[in-house]
Formats: sequence, structure tokens, C-alpha cells
Amino acid sequence: MFFKRKKNLSKNPFYKDKDSLVIYIKCDKCGEMFRSYLRKGYDFLIEYDNKNIAYKIEKVYVGSKCPNKIEVKAQFTGAYKPVSFDIFGGKFISKEDYEKEVER
Repeated sequence: MFFKRKKNLSKNPFYKDKDSLVIYIKCDKCGEMFRSYLRKGYDFLIEYDNKNIAYKIEKVYVGSKCPNKIEVKAQFTGAYKPVSFDIFGGKFISKEDYEKEVER
């Protein structure tokens, strides 16, 4: 009997762009989409309490179409690789999905 390995359903939503990481998100309520640049050395908080995690972010986004708050939390290694990430009030979308919708 063979077992299928589950695919990673939580694909890394952070895209590298020079000295930033970029995320694309979509509001659960109104569908508004956001592109956010998270600048290394500025937007990231240093994590002193956990030796496996060097940085973290805690961001809240509010769009122009509705008052829904979208909260993004993530933890990273010293090389800015995500260890964990979560989103509330929205969902991560791909760069391609964002660009397709913006081009309309």
C-alpha cells in the first residue's frame, strides 16, 4: 500500500525583492487586494526571546473599500526565511493572481 504525501498547503507567500520581502493579500470581505513591501531592517522586529527565530512581523492592513482589518503575523530566521506565518481577515494570494487582477 502506498501513501501519498500531502502537498504543502501553506506555500511561502513572501517574495524577495532587493532589500524587501513582498506579500500579496486579499480581503475576505470585499475582495480588495494589497501588495505590501516589508523592508528588511525597518519593518521587522528583532525576536530576543526565541533563539530559533531572529525576526517577526505583526502588520494590520485596512483597505479603502471596507473597514475589515487584515492581520498578518510571521516569524523568520536570520536569513529572512519564514518559520511560521498566519493571516486573519484575508488570505495570501500569488503575485501572478495579483498582477492578473490589477491589469484588468
